[in-house]
Amino acid sequence: MRNVITLTTDFGLKDYYVSAMKGVILGIAPDVRMIDISHDIPSQDIMAGSWILQNSAMLFPSGTVHNVVVDPGVGTDRNAVALKIEDQYFVGPDNGIFSLLTQERDYKAVRLTNEKYWRDNPSETFHGRDIFAPAAAHLSEGVPLEELGEPLDELVTYRWTVPIADKDGLEGMVIHIDKFGNLITNITASQIEDVIGDKSVKIYVGNTILDEIVSTFGAVPEGEPMAFIGSSGMLEIGINKGNAEEMLSVQKGAQISLILQKESQI
Repeated sequence: MRNVITLTTDFGLKDYYVSAMKGVILGIAPDVRMIDISHDIPSQDIMAGSWILQNSAMLFPSGTVHNVVVDPGVGTDRNAVALKIEDQYFVGPDNGIFSLLTQERDYKAVRLTNEKYWRDNPSETFHGRDIFAPAAAHLSEGVPLEELGEPLDELVTYRWTVPIADKDGLEGMVIHIDKFGNLITNITASQIEDVIGDKSVKIYVGNTILDEIVSTFGAVPEGEPMAFIGSSGMLEIGINKGNAEEMLSVQKGAQISLILQKESQI
């Protein structure tokens, strides 16, 4: 038995959707432990969900089943799938939600075609309750992945734009904004080390220019912006005791530039 199921959705907690999924799961796997990763994924934002999964799912104990529902294509011909990545299991729509997890990892996937492991008369608009939740519960009870449906060789994959590096520095973009308003970019710490190293750099974000990358919020005065390497290993822009999204008027997709400074400018 696999006794942990996580839930990641864009449902929020205002409605009955999350509790309905949990009720279905407990009806099949009454002893399972359920962990909420997040229910505040921006509505229908597949890549935000993929980002959350990338930074959390693989930390769970071996055999954990992750039930993932960010599904703007529910009821269409998109596949419902289950997959295994290393020692973790995942259930959700095949719409790119697993892109970041699978881009550097092998996986085994199936289409959820075996209706024995669905609820009866599934709704066309709530596969989270009627297909994904029961599939996750049956996986947690030890049903083999292959029993849930037909093999699927390739999943739908999305890619974020990769940073551009040249003689002048690095150019990236904001790919996620967290609850605190921190602007998380697609520029990794290793890319900064490779391109910038210990050279002097200016960081351009919106109308704001920063002179350095610091280690933590307290390195700048309260209310001031700073650039730092966040817990995900990506360059972030934040405000000490403030909200960078609001105070800098920067949204997801905004350009972030790290420009190397010539010696005469230092």
